[in-house]
Amino acid sequence: MAVRALWWESGKLAYIDQRLLPGRLHVVRTSHVADVAAAIRTLAVRGAPTIGVAAAYGMVLAKAEGRRADASARLLASTRPTARDLFVGIEAVRRPWIAGEDVLEAAGAYRERIVEECHAIGISGAPLFRGKPRVLTHCNAGALATVEWGTALAPIRVAKQRGARPFVWVDETRPLLQGSRLTAWELAQEHIAHAVIADGAAGHFMRAGEVDFVIVGADRIARNGDFANKVGTYEKAVLANENRIPFYVAAPWSTFDISKPTGASIPVEERAEEEVLELAGTRIAPRRSRARNPAFDVTPARYVTGFVTPEGILPPATLAKVLKGHLRPATAA
Repeated sequence: MAVRALWWESGKLAYIDQRLLPGRLHVVRTSHVADVAAAIRTLAVRGAPTIGVAAAYGMVLAKAEGRRADASARLLASTRPTARDLFVGIEAVRRPWIAGEDVLEAAGAYRERIVEECHAIGISGAPLFRGKPRVLTHCNAGALATVEWGTALAPIRVAKQRGARPFVWVDETRPLLQGSRLTAWELAQEHIAHAVIADGAAGHFMRAGEVDFVIVGADRIARNGDFANKVGTYEKAVLANENRIPFYVAAPWSTFDISKPTGASIPVEERAEEEVLELAGTRIAPRRSRARNPAFDVTPARYVTGFVTPEGILPPATLAKVLKGHLRPATAA
């Protein structure tokens, strides 16, 4: 794996500023928790597992600055409400901090856990990619979003290592173009065949028989299998169902939230309208126009063929039973 979204370096958190890709690869280094919170809020650091690890290291920086554990946790938790991993990452360090344990060791252990689980997701999902499958994905669920490997992209990477030749349809993912800017960039780095398409073109290619299956990541998955992901995911799931195309969701255990019985209880972040009304800082809508900008939507479990997890591909019907052995309810979500 050549791409790493963030890492610990000489007492600082180093991360790729994802807002600047693909035009510029810029690494930021900071020793302040407020900077980490701002990076998460402004999407310089994004992707559920990545922001969870960033928050874990943000707690380490907060302790070094002489801040209080609970206040630091609240600061980081206030940045984005939907991603379950954010709160898991905070708790992974808050608890050891209060117990007087080594916080840097705790953050490092959490990071390694996420990396290992994402690699395991790749191994679990790689058999889906035998031969030359044509797969569609939405947003960015690669290494940038998950520290290393990815969730939706991890099976693609492992399958390519094993000799498969996948082709990836990359939804551009309006309004911030995480597909065309980030997913396409990652795939190009590794010479994986792909084509960027407008979000509204996905149904065309499905109906034409040019999509073998869909695989996406997730920001939070409820106990019953309903899940939140980048806005536009729901309509892809409905289209896949209409065209009898398998639809998979890839995620580490930190993304599953047993405290949420269904998707109706998942908080959905709404971001600034300027993200819709502008493109690269240039206004693209009339001055008097307003916008709504939900960052996520919730897809019902009935549209999911299977969840690609570190322990295999699970149908939604078995999810609640399996999760009992891995998770406890969230404490800060």
